[in-house]
Amino acid sequence: MLRCKSSGLPEILHWGADLGPEASLDALASTSVPAVVPNSTDIPSGVAVVPEHATAWPGLPGLRGHREGRDWSPLFTVDRVVEDGGSCLVRAVDVEAGLALDLEVGLTAVGLVRLGATVRNIGDAAYTLDGLVLALPLPSRATELLDLTGRWAGERTPQRRPFGVEAHVRDGRRGRTGSDATLVLVAGESGFGFRRGQVWGVHVAWSGNHRTYAERVPTGEAVIGGGELLLAGEVRLEPGESYTTPDVFGSFGDGLDELSARFHRHLRSRPHHPGGPRRVVLNTWEAVYFDHDLHRLRALADRGAEVGAELFVLDDGWFRNRRDDTAGLGDWYVDERVWPDGLHPLAEHVRSLGMEFGLWVEPEMISADSDLARAHPDWILATGGRRPPLVRGQYVLDLTRPQAYAYVLERLDALVTEYRIAFLKWDHNRDLVDAGDSRTGRPAVHAQTLAVYRLLDELRARHPRLEIESCSSGGSRVDLAILERTDRVWASDCIDALDRQGIQRWTGLLLPPELVGSHVGATRSHITGRRHDLSFRTITALFGHFGIEWDLVRADPVELDDLARWVRFYKQVRGWLHRGRVVRADSPDPATLVNGVVSDDDTQALFAVVRIASGTTTSPGRVTLPGLPSDSRFAVRPVDHTGLPLSTALVQVPWLSTGARLSGRELAEVGLQMPPMHPEQALLLHVVREASV
Repeated sequence: MLRCKSSGLPEILHWGADLGPEASLDALASTSVPAVVPNSTDIPSGVAVVPEHATAWPGLPGLRGHREGRDWSPLFTVDRVVEDGGSCLVRAVDVEAGLALDLEVGLTAVGLVRLGATVRNIGDAAYTLDGLVLALPLPSRATELLDLTGRWAGERTPQRRPFGVEAHVRDGRRGRTGSDATLVLVAGESGFGFRRGQVWGVHVAWSGNHRTYAERVPTGEAVIGGGELLLAGEVRLEPGESYTTPDVFGSFGDGLDELSARFHRHLRSRPHHPGGPRRVVLNTWEAVYFDHDLHRLRALADRGAEVGAELFVLDDGWFRNRRDDTAGLGDWYVDERVWPDGLHPLAEHVRSLGMEFGLWVEPEMISADSDLARAHPDWILATGGRRPPLVRGQYVLDLTRPQAYAYVLERLDALVTEYRIAFLKWDHNRDLVDAGDSRTGRPAVHAQTLAVYRLLDELRARHPRLEIESCSSGGSRVDLAILERTDRVWASDCIDALDRQGIQRWTGLLLPPELVGSHVGATRSHITGRRHDLSFRTITALFGHFGIEWDLVRADPVELDDLARWVRFYKQVRGWLHRGRVVRADSPDPATLVNGVVSDDDTQALFAVVRIASGTTTSPGRVTLPGLPSDSRFAVRPVDHTGLPLSTALVQVPWLSTGARLSGRELAEVGLQMPPMHPEQALLLHVVREASV
């Protein structure tokens, strides 16, 4: 509930559980006024959506900046309030500071809070903006924080801590979202889980530097919020110029599943959300790496078509000078030495098999060893006095330069057109370190991020049916702003099924399964060296946008037959699997994960019971399957295309062979006895509602 005052900036009095039609804004406002205590202001004021230092707020100010040292503590007066359906636009001004502020607060149809602001310089001298963050209030019972960290091939690691009187600040300074990004910062009741405890979370929809934070001050008020993290002098507003924040989204839930369900419904409600069946992808990377040979790739395509792949993606190594990862970025022409007839022989063969053709690109980068860098060394993002450190032999291409932008757009447009490309794997393999505009020396991350958005938007406008995947050293660019311009994310370069269980589980806090690329790899993981059964690898990949990244030419016939059966099963369920509700059980045993999807019509569900380690007991005991209608009855049977998971049982749990029939309430509250599975095994359960008698 938003309170627009007659003078100061608006406050949000409540966001959370539905208060019903009888809720009174006036009553909430009158009962929210704090006492006057020693060392406080004589007239107490609440915390605005843009907290102001001038109101005696002791925490992080929402707007920070100055005009050569002046006008650093603005105090805005509301000039106009415009309400339009579920949103409210507040226009405010500080005449003395020479600043105007437009603040937009909205509630989406699915219950997400959406915040945005624009600050405009109405003074007669330049204004340096240091930061503009937006904040939502937290209740006193939000005493625990959850966020995510990570690294390359190990993204989305959860971390929890008590939330006391403190500031918990997560800054991303990588120039991209980052493998260690918070994704969603959550505050909640102590001990909250996926199915229990009230939680409040925020996401900053921005692909560059960003800040997410939660803060509680000694008087008891607490906020959670975020925005773009600006580098020193990065945004300098001349008279009449303005800056607009990225959107900040807030989600509430009774448990993390409800919180993430709001994000999922929001994404699925977009008119451009992928609506058709998510095609089975065959990616060549872990099959051939840089060893591009037409005969070998044709044979791989043949095997892919045999098992049911629908999209063939040629990964890195197809362009000039690219025989390893140290050269060639920027030279976006097919390498004539490897492909004397271009990519046409491969692309035509792929299409003759009934598959579409896709391609890997890394348009924002430039190799030090490239024709482009030799011709245009000034096109490298740099401070002007030095080059940034090399990563994989590459720098960042300055897309804020019109000539560089036009070159990349022309090359991508030409490739997509010539080869009828249906899918681009758009990679981004290094942080933006020392990323300045070499013409001025000023920071350029903000302008570079906007230029990337423009590039993606223009390419999509020219090729409306083109699908684009956001890949960035794996899962280092996962945010709602990049997903306004792309069709899925690559969750991680690690496709080890054990590691992917956690990566996908926590990526799902923000994204529904159909937006998360998930591939079946080889028996031995190329990154971790672990070996996994095909059933474990395929069950893991099922709960995403399913694909294959494996040299199928070397697979034996039994493996190919088993994989084909799993692909057929994925095609049978993907229609409802990618519309359904994601549910995750709060297992008391950390060695057991339970995750599933319930169809949007509540008629069926898939659950994976995953043993990630040896437990402390011989059996995991009963495992609950939440999220089904309580009063309906369901038949539960294992899906065993390649056999049941390996187990230490001498006599197996009886219901695995007979099936089980229980109500939704019984499944959620009592559950099913699980077999004592070996570590790194998964049991896939298909749950189907029985017809009413």
